Amino acid sequence: MFDSLSQKLREIIAQTSNKTLSEENTQEAFREIRRALLGADVSLNVVKSFISNIKDKAQGQNIVQSTNASQTLIKIVNDELTSLLGQKQSPLKLETNPSIIMMLGLQGSGKTTSSAKLALKLKKEGKSPLLVGLDVYRPGAILQLETLAKNNNLDFYSDKETKDVLKIAKDALETAKNNNNTVLIFDTAGRLELDFNMMAELVLLNNSFKINEKLLVIDSMMGQSAVEVALNFNEQLNIDGYVLTKLDGDTKGGCALSIVQTTNKPVKLIATGENIEPLDDFHPDRMANRILGMGDIVTLVERAQKNIDEKEAKALEEKMLKAEFSFEDFLKIQKQIKALGSFGGILSMLPLGISKDDSDKISHEGEKQFKRIEVLIQSMTPEERKNPSLLNASRKKRIALGAGADISELNAFISQFETMKKMMKGLSGFKNTMKKGKMPFGAMPKFPF
Repeated sequence: MFDSLSQKLREIIAQTSNKTLSEENTQEAFREIRRALLGADVSLNVVKSFISNIKDKAQGQNIVQSTNASQTLIKIVNDELTSLLGQKQSPLKLETNPSIIMMLGLQGSGKTTSSAKLALKLKKEGKSPLLVGLDVYRPGAILQLETLAKNNNLDFYSDKETKDVLKIAKDALETAKNNNNTVLIFDTAGRLELDFNMMAELVLLNNSFKINEKLLVIDSMMGQSAVEVALNFNEQLNIDGYVLTKLDGDTKGGCALSIVQTTNKPVKLIATGENIEPLDDFHPDRMANRILGMGDIVTLVERAQKNIDEKEAKALEEKMLKAEFSFEDFLKIQKQIKALGSFGGILSMLPLGISKDDSDKISHEGEKQFKRIEVLIQSMTPEERKNPSLLNASRKKRIALGAGADISELNAFISQFETMKKMMKGLSGFKNTMKKGKMPFGAMPKFPF
């Protein structure tokens, strides 16, 4: 998300970093920022407000005469982006037991999938969620939610024998109380467009239950039409916040900036990818950092803590430092890296200072290499994966054939694997020496370059 905006803002800031800022080139930077925001589908009113605010701050801090003018500009833009995105994180308010979350949105926004992702997030946080299928109109909607619940070991309730949404919701509440579910997630019906009957049903649900959170699911690829949708839902239901979906898609991202400022309601959760992974909390300051190319190490560390088995990671580290790890261990390492998200997503959280094109190339090549390595290793027998020394010429020929690869590709991978093992062994000696408080040149690792 924000790829085009992020790239443009980085270019603008890079152009100012190697020169003394004057009144003229500062105004040019502001004009370029304005164009970048409009090009990212940020609404005109929001853009006007944004530019006015950064101009006022720049004048207040006398940016032209500032010792670190470019850094000052970066800070001003970063602070205003953070403010535009909501200033601070807005957690879900689930004080009652059971609490009720009503998921709202147009058809195709990702509402049903997001409901399952939200349930998975709450379950990992120690709550007991119940997914409730209330979309009685879209063919297969309830079955889709039921399948997602079953595949992810989540509790589910609906009643396919009736189209009385209010009755299903009331029965679901009783079921939750009997089964000690602490949170109900109402997956309400969406439409291809806003209509009176849709809103009337949602208002009825809202008036019949004590709803803790009314979350509007917005497809981040909607563009400026998202503002109209957000305004309409907020006017009728007084929503509590947004869930932004498809953040890893080819999206300009301006709708996120526009809906927050237009309705004064925060983005609470974000979703990436179509796989059922828990939703992430939305942090405005971290997203602002990512937009300006400063990375988001905090979120990456948090994701690692949530998704990587610490004991397994420690065991793999010990094996690597002893040069005892196998192809089987290599697959485990790849699995742990995948748990952090896509290559592109990981790169966006690192302050690498590279262009989007370079990032895309690295991401593409990384994903391709991972897949090829996985295919090569999976073409081996379990014994070969555990003991690489077994790979003689005839075994290599069979593995390459099974993987649809040239023998040269397999040999190159095995050579790289052995080189990495030697490097890890060298690092082990370096680590042990450092523990003793010594660092002689002889203890430095011997890298086989």
